[in-house]
Amino acid sequence: MSGSGLDENPFGEPNLDNPFADPAIQQARRLQSGAALVSLEDYNPFEEQAKPQLQINSTNTAAVVQPLSQNIPPPQTSSLGASAPSTSIQITSEELQRRQEELDRKAAELDRREQQLQGNVPQLNNWPPLPDNFCVKPCFYQDFEVEIPPEFQKLVKRLYYIWIFYTMTLLANVIGGLILLFHAGEFETFFLAIFYTMLFSPASYVCWFRPAYKAFRNDSSFNFMVFFFIYFFQTLYSIVQAVGFNKMGYCGFITAIGQFDGQASGIIVGILLLNVAFCFTAVAVANVLMITKIHSIYRSTGASMAKAQAEFTTEFLRNQHVQEAASSAVNTAINSQFNNSRY
Repeated sequence: MSGSGLDENPFGEPNLDNPFADPAIQQARRLQSGAALVSLEDYNPFEEQAKPQLQINSTNTAAVVQPLSQNIPPPQTSSLGASAPSTSIQITSEELQRRQEELDRKAAELDRREQQLQGNVPQLNNWPPLPDNFCVKPCFYQDFEVEIPPEFQKLVKRLYYIWIFYTMTLLANVIGGLILLFHAGEFETFFLAIFYTMLFSPASYVCWFRPAYKAFRNDSSFNFMVFFFIYFFQTLYSIVQAVGFNKMGYCGFITAIGQFDGQASGIIVGILLLNVAFCFTAVAVANVLMITKIHSIYRSTGASMAKAQAEFTTEFLRNQHVQEAASSAVNTAINSQFNNSRY
């Protein structure tokens, strides 16, 4: 009884066998256990990892959403990815437009050429390129892109440039003759240089460039033969011009070297005339190379003198003036026979 009463008396002596039986200690334990329970229930082991993740997400969201709240710049300056496709499309459209214009131009040229061949549209001469109100009209029609086959266009253009260079050399020869006129009082070279320029500039175009142009345009053996015959003598004559005999009308090497008399004026005149002589030499070298090149092309086509003669006969008989002359001769002969038979 005494033991149970001791346990029930709060004012009794503490139980030394069980120190946790003290009511104060038990109350403290109940408080600690309640706090621990609350802390365990509120504890989130993923809280430390979730916070950085939320922070990153919030940062990314801010980075993505923030530009939407500002003024959006033009596509060309906002990013390279947005501007690159527009630039590519623009370049492609310009290229297509340029090619379309080129195709339209070529189609128009081909249509015009076809109509000219059929006789529907008269062929207007365009060479030499003179003003519309000039007293002299163009005499020839010349168009490398339309009339010359593509594989021979560069070759014919080079031959045309040789003719231009030869004409310019003849003009330089006139200037050299004028220098000789003032330096040595030599009239022959100056006046002959003017005569040769006025004669050989148009004659070289008509006699050897136009035959070569028509030969490549129509694949004409006859025009090839005319070109070779005249251009061969042109090549030899250009060598004579480069040599430049005295009082022959050409400021070649002999005439130029003869001006070196030891004086300053003579040396200057000699150097100027040497430039003209070198130009004639360049013309001669270009002529040799060109006639060799064209002859190799001509021989590779299987052409011959017999083909040229046959072509000449055909073209001669097709000539309108020849046909008119032959018809007139036949009519005259028939009329004369008819009149003789009546009387």
